[in-house]
Amino acid sequence: MATTPKKKLSVLKRVRQTVKRNMRNRGVLSEVKTYRKKFDEAIATKDQDKVTSALRTVVKVIDQAATKGAIHRNTASRTVARLSRRAHAALNAAE
Repeated sequence: MATTPKKKLSVLKRVRQTVKRNMRNRGVLSEVKTYRKKFDEAIATKDQDKVTSALRTVVKVIDQAATKGAIHRNTASRTVARLSRRAHAALNAAE
């Protein structure tokens, strides 16, 4: 019967690090999704105060995710630009 090769310590450490980062990033990305949904609900109501406050919070959460490395900074910037454009369009349509 063949024996399984012994795993190196560096491989085991890398696996532990990957699992830890994966769990951290999953929580951060879940938070981003939650606030994007709240932003979408605020857009649906077309209430100016709700839209501006929801946009402010979602931008803050996306910037934090980019700072932590959960998403790339260019992806964060692109997402914020798209959300801002949607908010601006919704507020202008409401007037």
